[in-house]
Amino acid sequence: MEFTFYCKPFEELNNFEVYHLLALRQLVFAVEQQCIYLDPDGKDLNAYHVLGYDTEGKLIACARLLRDPKWPGYASFGRIISHPDVRGKGAGRALLNFVMVQMATLFPNEPIRIGAQSYLLQYYQAVGFQRIGAEYLEDGIPHCDMVKVNSLPTAG
Repeated sequence: MEFTFYCKPFEELNNFEVYHLLALRQLVFAVEQQCIYLDPDGKDLNAYHVLGYDTEGKLIACARLLRDPKWPGYASFGRIISHPDVRGKGAGRALLNFVMVQMATLFPNEPIRIGAQSYLLQYYQAVGFQRIGAEYLEDGIPHCDMVKVNSLPTAG
């Protein structure tokens, strides 16, 4: 499958993009993962948003890139999602690769820190993240923090 990705600051998103972005996040986090929390947490306003589309123009992936105040000195990303319809078709890997290029462009040479769902450790380790600290529960789901030196990916 082919996917097209864009990265925009919040203020450049149009109403339709915001609607579809929030709908996808709710589909995965609230419905699929059964996490009840306030998704619009105020951080979206100061973040960049990655939107991934399939060839028919359907939003199939997204992520949020920012400097999270809970981790001073680090750039971060989160709310990284691929739509259930495209899992196993390369969307997640394409999304993460695009996110890593954007992180290196937007936050050059800043280390990256994320709170990863534990079952995705290998997904993030594949692009150079290392686990730090103990596992913890966030919204009832096991997570662990991970860090990475931020640089443009090399061709390989």
